Amino acid sequence: MPAMILVGGGSSSGKTYLTHAVTKALGEDQVTFLTLDDYYKDQKNVPMEERLKVNYDHPNAFDWPLMRSQLRALKNGETIEKPIYDFVNHTRSDKTEIISPKGLVVIEGIMALVDRQLRDLADLRVFIQAKPERRFLRRMIRDIKERGRTMENVVSQYFDTVQPMYDEVIEPSSIYADMIVNNDGVANLAIDVLTVVFKQQLDRASAGTLHKRAMSDEFTNEVFASLLAPKE
Repeated sequence: MPAMILVGGGSSSGKTYLTHAVTKALGEDQVTFLTLDDYYKDQKNVPMEERLKVNYDHPNAFDWPLMRSQLRALKNGETIEKPIYDFVNHTRSDKTEIISPKGLVVIEGIMALVDRQLRDLADLRVFIQAKPERRFLRRMIRDIKERGRTMENVVSQYFDTVQPMYDEVIEPSSIYADMIVNNDGVANLAIDVLTVVFKQQLDRASAGTLHKRAMSDEFTNEVFASLLAPKE
């Protein structure tokens, strides 16, 4: 059975950068990497003007049944056919990706620590934190360069949905992390620290000595359910 690590944190806190760096350090033949961004809901039947209005930092923007079932399958050592999200067109791509679990399965995303069912699958939970102004600048650079967004669009989205949802949903999920890693500066020890901890989990998985952790029953499920419930 592989070891599964969930890496949560705010948008542009450095989750993808750090996990890719650690994966490279450990060896890509040892690590399976996924981003929860690929589990946004399919919106092919939704007009583009409506897609642009969606709050993509809200839990309701994600396909939770598919996410949970595929992560559970990976934890059980099964291969999955993962969706691929098209951020330019704000919907799921027609392409998929075959993913097989290796010794270590690392999953990153803003919602990684929000859902109890996902948390219960994890052998380790990590939260990456960074100052709001740094996250904002990183997001602006990424969205303009990689996702074809305008500066006006990035600024509007950040202050209308990204930061409010971070305050309401993402940051509170940090209490479920086994470790919180600061990623504010360019030159910090985040990669070194995570490499050591991830290697420990990989070694335990190889030896069959993963720690059995208690199931999460402390999460305020009523709050999460209310976020997902249709608005009247």
